This record gives sequence, structure tokens and C-alpha cells, in this order.
Amino acid sequence: MARPVRAAVGAVTTTTASVLPVFLTGALTVQIAAELGFDPAGLGLVVALYFGISAFASLPCGWLVERYGSGVTSRLAVIGVACGMAAIAAFARSFPTLVVLLLCCAWCNVLGQLSSNLTLARHVPATRLGLSFGIKQAAIPIATLLSGAAVPAIALTIGWRWAYVIGTGLALGALFLTPRGSDGRERASAAPGDRATGALSVIGVAAGFGAGAATALGIFLVAAAVDRGIDAGLAGLTLTMGSVVGLTLRLVNGWLADRRPGGHIAVVAGSLVVGAGGVVLLAVPGSLALVTGTVLAFGLGWSWPGLLQFAVVRLHPEAPAAATSIVQVGVYGGGFVGPIAFGFIAAHASFQMAWLASAAAMLVAGVLMVVGRRMLIAHRAAAAPLATS
Repeated sequence: MARPVRAAVGAVTTTTASVLPVFLTGALTVQIAAELGFDPAGLGLVVALYFGISAFASLPCGWLVERYGSGVTSRLAVIGVACGMAAIAAFARSFPTLVVLLLCCAWCNVLGQLSSNLTLARHVPATRLGLSFGIKQAAIPIATLLSGAAVPAIALTIGWRWAYVIGTGLALGALFLTPRGSDGRERASAAPGDRATGALSVIGVAAGFGAGAATALGIFLVAAAVDRGIDAGLAGLTLTMGSVVGLTLRLVNGWLADRRPGGHIAVVAGSLVVGAGGVVLLAVPGSLALVTGTVLAFGLGWSWPGLLQFAVVRLHPEAPAAATSIVQVGVYGGGFVGPIAFGFIAAHASFQMAWLASAAAMLVAGVLMVVGRRMLIAHRAAAAPLATS
């Protein structure tokens, strides 16, 4: 297998394995809750805490990946996930135990994501890097599909614990596709001050607003549609359609990124602004508004993560994992705050108000993305004379 192809396959499998525990738990909630005794609110709290811990782990994991390379850290992430899922299958006999074991997998998700970023940055040619990041971000929908398939195939036949056992096997199988050797110590030669930390922090905050709105979109779309009288079957199909549209446009965004010289963060900002319009449509009654809003919200409002990571890596080739870890703090923070805020507004006001608040958050994300881009441009302009002096 050619090295760039192996790197892309390894990044996708590592990312898929890293996120599998949380999506598997979400898909198997009905079966797990029947045995351990918890309600959907408990699941929502667990997911929020999972993303919260991921936010705190992002910067330290970025340092680890840059220090020891993607080979060591990819294997560490995959082995950690395998141990976590095996422990859930064997020892999760109560809800608190399940929570502790699942939260122990959060750092594996972060480490797997950042090590995959470094793998792509080091081993994939620049002409195919954008598409590679699009494919890598497709790993999250792949994990969702695997988790969904586990319900009828495993949980309803031989039991939910066996789904984690099989997940453990899949994670261990991913070890054979992780990169070999070290690509961290000798490459991370730039000083932290050389990175546009301030601009990246603003972009991270922007990503947090966008991710918070988009995460709530995936969680509450069906419930909100049913609440306003849409048939549950149509609402579910609409969510599936939105997921497919979002997955497709993640790949298209990456393919197009390889064919233009720059302006990637500007494209992210434009996607967020148009996506906000789609979220507004979700507050409008009627099936047509639901379908149109879902296509725009998923297709543009949640198709940008791979493109944003690609842009950050291109701007900081000397330390791609450390740079993307700053942005990922915002993404994980949004995943923590977004669903909680949406649920609170929906419960105390209405789903319509919650959608409008999400649209406002996505619009703010687009504006902050533009601000962060301008700061990056200013930073590069200021650094250029120093580099030539």
C-alpha cells in the first residue's frame, strides 16, 4: 500500500476507533438503560461531560502528539479505546461505573484525532491534503453508522455488552494500520511564539459557537420536528438525509480545497453564515422548511470541520497537532455547552426559540471566523519581515 494511501486509511481507522465508545453508548442507550437504570437526561449529561473532558485534554494531547509523533500516540489512543470498551463490557454493572469508564475514553478520542492530523500532515502530499482531511472527518459518520448497525445486529440478538466486545476487536485491528516510526520530535522545531496563538484562539472560539449549534442540531432535530406535528418517520428520514448531505459536502469541501490556493477559513465563515439561515428555517412550520433547513444546516453549517483543520495545518506545518489542538478546545467546548443550552431554552421557552438561538450562535461563529482570519493574515504579514531580516 502506497504511503499516502496508508496514511489516509490509518487516520480514518484511528479516528473511527477513537470516537466509537461515545457513539456506541448513544446507539445502545435503550438496551443499556433497561439494565442499568437511567433516563435520556442521564445520557445527555454523560455526553456533555465527555466533550468537556475532551476540551481540557486537547492542549496536553497536542503536546504529546508533537513530542512523540503520530505512530506512538495513534497506537496509544487505539489501545486505550480498546481497554475502555473491554472494561465497559466486563465491569459496567451500574450507571456511575458506566459514566466513569466512558469518560476515561475521552482522552483517547482527542489523542486519536490529533495524531491523525499529524499523520496526514506528514505523509500526504499537499495536493491531496484537503481531500484527506475531508475523508478523515467522514470517520465520525462512519462511527455513527457502525453504532447504529450494532443495535439490530448485536444488541437485540446476543446483548449490548457483546457490541463493546466486538468494538474492542475492531479497535485492536486498527493497530495494524497506525503509522510506524516517529514523526514528532525532530519536526516540532518551531517555538510556540512562532504560532499565531491569538488568532487560533479566536478561531477556536468561533468553532465552539459553530460546533455547539451543530451538535444540538443532530441531537434535537427529530424531537423538535415531532413537537411541531411532523411525522416521526419523516423527521427521522430527514435527519438521515441531512447526515448524508453533511458527509458528502465534507468530502467535496476537501476536494475543492486542493484546487484553490487559499481562502479556506473564509469558506468556513461563509458556510457558517449560510448554515445559520438553514437553522432559522427549522423554526418555521411545515415539512418544506424542515427539509430545506436541514439540507442547509447540515450541508453548510456542519460540513466545515475537516476544511478548518486542513486550513490550520496548512498555516502551521511545523506543529500541526499543537495548532489544531487549540482549535479543538473550542470544538469540544461547543459540544459540551451547545446541547445543554439548547435543551434549557427548549424546555423553558420553545424549540422555535432554541433554533433561533442556535442560528445566532452559528452567525456569531461566522463573524468570529472572519476576525480570526484577519488576525492570521496580520500575524503572517508581521512575521514575514522578521523571517527575511
